[in-house]
This record gives sequence, C-alpha cells and structure tokens, in this order.
Amino acid sequence: MSIGSKNNNDDRFIDSLLRPASFSEYIGQEKIKENLKVILKAAAKRKESPDHLLFCGQTGLGKTTLAHLVAKEVGADIKITTGPAIERAGDLASILSSLEPRDILFIDECHRLNRAIEEVLYPAMESRKIHLMMGKGLGSQMISLDLPPFTLVAATTRMDLLSSPLRGRFGAIFQLDYYNEDEMSAIIRRSAKLLAIPIEEIAIQIIARSSRFTPRLANRLLKRARDFAEVHNLKSIDEGSVSKTLDLMEIDSMGLDAFDRKLLEIIINKFRNRAVGINALAAALGEERRVIEEIHEPYLLKMGLLQRTSGGRMATEEAIKHLARSH
Repeated sequence: MSIGSKNNNDDRFIDSLLRPASFSEYIGQEKIKENLKVILKAAAKRKESPDHLLFCGQTGLGKTTLAHLVAKEVGADIKITTGPAIERAGDLASILSSLEPRDILFIDECHRLNRAIEEVLYPAMESRKIHLMMGKGLGSQMISLDLPPFTLVAATTRMDLLSSPLRGRFGAIFQLDYYNEDEMSAIIRRSAKLLAIPIEEIAIQIIARSSRFTPRLANRLLKRARDFAEVHNLKSIDEGSVSKTLDLMEIDSMGLDAFDRKLLEIIINKFRNRAVGINALAAALGEERRVIEEIHEPYLLKMGLLQRTSGGRMATEEAIKHLARSH
C-alpha cells in the first residue's frame, strides 16, 4: 500500500488542512497565545472589537494562521489583503467601507504600504473614520465616512521598515520567534497524522533539524518526502527517503539551501571574508536586496553563520567550517 491519497495531491488543499483550527492546535509561540487569549476575552467581556494587532516575524512562522485564529475566536469574518496590493488611497477606502461590524481586516506585508495609504489608515484605526479628498484644485473638498467597529491585524517581516506613527496605533505588538526542535517535531507529527502519512521517528527528527525551525518549510519538506516515498512505493517515510529528498532539494543538515551556501561562499571567496555591503552582495548574487534581508539573512544570523558589522556582512568561523564539511 503506497503513501498518500488523491485528496492530498493539491498543495493548497493540504495547506488548508494543516492550518490549526484553534489555539490549542497551534504548537509553539506560547506567550503570544496566552496574551492573545487575554486580549480577546477582555474585549468579548466589554462587547467590543479587540485592539488592533501587529505580528512580526520571518516568513512561515505562523503570522497568517494567528490572524485566522483571532477571527475564529471572536466569531468574525476575516478580509485579507497585502501591502503591495493596496496601491491607492481609494483601494484602501473601498476595503474599509466594505467591512461589517466586528470584521477582522488582515494586511500582510504591511511594511510595504506607502505613506499616502498610511495617512488614510491612521484615522480608520483611531476613530473609525475615513477622510478622503474629492475632486481637484479649488473645487476639491474633504469628506469623512464612518466605519463600523473592526480590528486591523497586520503582519510584517520587517519591523524596522514600519513608520513610528503606524506602529504606535497598534494596541499590541507580538514578535514571533523561530521554533525549537521539539516544537518542530510535534508539528511534523501532527501534519503526518492529518495527512495519514506513516513516518519513522528518525525521519521526523531529520526534517525538524533541516526545516530552519519554520513550520511552513517543515510541512513542505514533509510533502516532498511523501512524494519521494510514493514514487518509490515505500510503506513509510524513513531515514533514507528523507535524506535523499533533502539531497534532491539541495538542503543540508543545517537547513541551508543552495542560495544560502552561495551567499556565504561569495562573502568568503569573492570578498575574501571582508565586510561587504548589502548592495554589493545583492549585485554579486544577482538577487534583490529585499529577498536577502527578509528570507535568507535572518536564519543565517540566528545560526551564527553570518554577522553584521559596521562595514557590512561577514561569514563566521562556523560558516567556514560548515561549508568545508559540506563539500
């Protein structure tokens, strides 16, 4: 009997299936969950919408899932958009004016909102009003629209790019951290159970160590290991199938992918491990600065493989040793 089923072939279906449906199912981030429960219960007692909430943390740590859980906990609908999708003040006004009482508005990548959009957002968050300029020139006039009680939940991977006025209007700000290995193992076990995937404990541990302590990546690795086992008619995911899956994906024992290693190698070899500025590094890698800063650099810093200095980025001794072991 092979692993998996037809119903599990659609990754979007799988992602939806694996998303926790309650705080009790959400593994990790314990302090954040406890704080959220207090905020939501207090708001419910006052029969008010909860304060506006901001979730900060790297991609894949569960910010969007927490937004969905907040909506579920308060029994409200959630409207979802992103910073880059809101290009004009009218776009935001349209979204805000469509909200029903107690709705949750979730804005992902809120650090990419432009300042003109933020100006519309401020009174909406503070006094539930939209101020819009109608017309041009001498004939223009300001109109104000009242909004129903709502909660803005925003997420960002770059807290440093948020303006102070926007930051200051959130009632609570939560920083999601990377998960530990035990939490990652528990997440993988839960996902494997939900997907009815037989998996050996050693395989769970290998995926946990290679997942960058990030649930989204752990689930992705689990799905790819399932595919490998399916193709090779294996009855369960074992140590060998996981190791071969990681080799195919060019992911090493520390969770570094080919780009991570290339980044470190360029610093060490091309720049002779002298401090290199982010723009020079981006040019050498042929990648956008934002991708390096938001996706790759945080994990390399956490693992002690990269360090920032006043002059730029440098690889650590541990990075040099790890790359030598990998070759």
